[in-house]
Amino acid sequence: MEDTVLGGLVEKVYDPGSVEGKWYSFWIEKGYFVASVSSSKPPFSIVIPPPNVTGSLHMGHALNNVLQDVVVRFKRMDGFEALWVPGTDHAGIATQNVVERELAKEGLSRDMLGREAFVERVWQWRERYGRIIVEQLKRLGCSCDWSKERFTMDEGLSRAVREVFVRLYEEGLIYRANYIINFCPRCRTALSDLEVEHEEEEGRLYYIRYPLDGTEGFLTVATTRPETMLGDTALAVNPSDERYRAYLGLKAILPIIGRRLPIISDSYVDPSFGTGVLKVTPAHDFNDFEIAKRHGLEAIRIMDEDGRISDRGGPYAGMDRFLCRERILQDLEEEGLLDRIEPYRLLIGRCYRCKSIVEPFLSLQWFLRMKPLAEPAIEAVRQGRVKIIPKVWEQIYFEWMENIRDWCISRQIWWGHRIPVFYCDSCGAVLALRQDLKECKACGGPLRQDEDVLDTWFSSALWPFSTLGWPEQTDLLRKFYPTSLLVTGFDILFFWVARMTMMGLKFMGEVPFREVYIHALVRDEKGKKMSKSRGNVIDPLRMIERYGTDAFRFTLAQLSVQGRDILLSERRIEGGRNFANKVWNAGRLTLSLLEDFSPKGVTSREFLPDAWVLSRLQSIVEAVRDGIEGFRFSEAASDLYQFFWHEFCDWYLEFIKPNLYGRVERWDREATREVLYETFLTLLKLLHPFMPFITEELYQRLPAKGEESIMVSSFPKRRAEYVDLDKEESMQVLKDVISLIRNIRGELRISPQMAIEVFIRTPTFEHLLSEYAFYIKEFCRLEAITFGDWGTKAASATTRGVEIFVPVERYIDIERELMRIEKEMRRTEELIARLDCLLRNPSFMERAESQVIEEKRLEFLELEEKRSKLLSLKRMLLGE
Repeated sequence: MEDTVLGGLVEKVYDPGSVEGKWYSFWIEKGYFVASVSSSKPPFSIVIPPPNVTGSLHMGHALNNVLQDVVVRFKRMDGFEALWVPGTDHAGIATQNVVERELAKEGLSRDMLGREAFVERVWQWRERYGRIIVEQLKRLGCSCDWSKERFTMDEGLSRAVREVFVRLYEEGLIYRANYIINFCPRCRTALSDLEVEHEEEEGRLYYIRYPLDGTEGFLTVATTRPETMLGDTALAVNPSDERYRAYLGLKAILPIIGRRLPIISDSYVDPSFGTGVLKVTPAHDFNDFEIAKRHGLEAIRIMDEDGRISDRGGPYAGMDRFLCRERILQDLEEEGLLDRIEPYRLLIGRCYRCKSIVEPFLSLQWFLRMKPLAEPAIEAVRQGRVKIIPKVWEQIYFEWMENIRDWCISRQIWWGHRIPVFYCDSCGAVLALRQDLKECKACGGPLRQDEDVLDTWFSSALWPFSTLGWPEQTDLLRKFYPTSLLVTGFDILFFWVARMTMMGLKFMGEVPFREVYIHALVRDEKGKKMSKSRGNVIDPLRMIERYGTDAFRFTLAQLSVQGRDILLSERRIEGGRNFANKVWNAGRLTLSLLEDFSPKGVTSREFLPDAWVLSRLQSIVEAVRDGIEGFRFSEAASDLYQFFWHEFCDWYLEFIKPNLYGRVERWDREATREVLYETFLTLLKLLHPFMPFITEELYQRLPAKGEESIMVSSFPKRRAEYVDLDKEESMQVLKDVISLIRNIRGELRISPQMAIEVFIRTPTFEHLLSEYAFYIKEFCRLEAITFGDWGTKAASATTRGVEIFVPVERYIDIERELMRIEKEMRRTEELIARLDCLLRNPSFMERAESQVIEEKRLEFLELEEKRSKLLSLKRMLLGE
């Protein structure tokens, strides 16, 4: 890398493309990302939320991994042996769907190939495409230990999955039973409750008459799914409902099918819904299934896995479920049994993968008992052994865990960890095995393995310890488990975080992580969720290509306020690019000022800006440390931004130019260069976790920086010996005086080329302002500063006990300026009145989007502030 260490002036324009790949390769070659089990440093470990092998980098991934990388780089620099374990998830349903679509293009299907050949095709697909997301994470600058990359179906993790399953089965926590599950007819597999997305949609409520058996009359039932009536085995009413007490014990006739249905009472029935009469369909509704268990009712499944009506569906057998609905409604209408249809908003469950409407039905599935696992996991959070940040998510975690249901862990697909249960048809043995067997241990008969695979999240639940070598007690496991931190989105708090906590406690006897930071969603600038259908998706890779990785990363971190969604726009990322350019240009100037410089350490701070910048720098060091450690990334990034741009660049660099360019001889030039070097080096280190590439490039060009990479340099710590609050106060006075004079010039529109005289009256700071009068004149374009009062009309302002007077009659036409101000005030008043009228209009407030209303309110406040400034300026000119 010798050609990169150039020294002196660097290129005028920062080109991310020429920097990023070069330094990422350098870090990899040097092994900086690799964590050592033999290190004496304290461990810090984090496991990546494994992206799906089908995935491509989106904003959620980008935010999640940027925040992880900020923490990991900080910890690595701060003296920890930092391990960031990367990996990918086999994503059973999603990956199988992708490969099936590929097969369809060839005129093939998985059934045509058979299980073994199909699984081989999926492995081939994974080898070709499954690492795209990994390469994109590298493009993002993620400093994962790639030597320890894992895959949820690699040999080691597969062994861990099998060991966990067998142990849980042997303890009776895994069982097989007929139970109501969510089933996706498109993916043709069971789904857990968490894999079903519920959305409120427009639907219909159908009122159907059920004739009474042996007597005149009927009971009317309201249902949203009339096709399921084919599986009805009872009608139910609430025992307290007086309307139907006389019907209890009677029977009704199921329309079309003719089945006799008992009329029962059950407290679950809501008398206020529909007619207060509930059709009980045990095989196709979760609540009806529970009613059936209480009353000993038969459960009749009338639908197959592909969403078609089964042979139990009478004349509708073989029909698609929705076509069946229409036919049933026609038949009911013809028989005079369809009372009415009403519009009705209802929650529709859809598959989280393919968005098909999910069908609840009775099925033989494998389940994991959750209550015994959930109780220790609840206590771990209550006791603070796992800390969830922000804390608001703890209560949501408790509510779900305390009402947890058994987890359906089997899936009717071929890609995934096949359930390690074997059946002997000869003797009826059922065996859960750690190793495959072909013959039954009991009778020697042939064994066949269960056809189902495990839910993808089963293997993910073991991720914090399986990735470290469990069930072997590896050195990696001993050093880095439990992991230190998990960074994730709230949407997988239950899918993944809760399940990892349960499994970690069960199999390791310890929590899987000490802290869980839950970050918010990335939305568009109007607060809308990003989606392709809305056309508001921002592609991270395009933003990186256009603005550079550092700009993109810094923007995400700066917007990451705890508990608040990120409103992102390309304009904001452009702002990040502007900051990267500011860092680059400050680096160019700093390097030019440090030519032929050899640092020996700060010895003198007589020059006030030197003492001030070092003192202020310690506050920023502390703020950035606290921000990263407390997961207040926005605060840390914003503090850095403000200090670098507005204090270091706007003030400090401007103050030292006259000294270092030889225009002022009073102050020690080398002492200032020592402070400049110390300050810039510290700022690069503070920025590195957020902006790794540009900071490495500039670090490499600094003289005698110490380490061969900024990545392995030490993160700054607050140095109390540099803190000087008196110097900070003095410098603030100097800055305020300069700013106030500039403001007066700007407000009065005095030509920038015109040198003016300023009068200053101060009983306290005359010595300070006299000592630094050169800089006041330089920065404010003054021909003279006179200490004392100005006797005639003058524009005046006061700051910190310093009164400033500008004899405006010398420099502007006061009457003309007053006329301009009056005209501008009238225009401003008109705009304020219009906006005030609009914001008081009930019609506008009801119909306008919240974003538009907020913009109008901000515009109103800005106009009021403008009016206030114009009024102050008018009074200044009038000498009031």
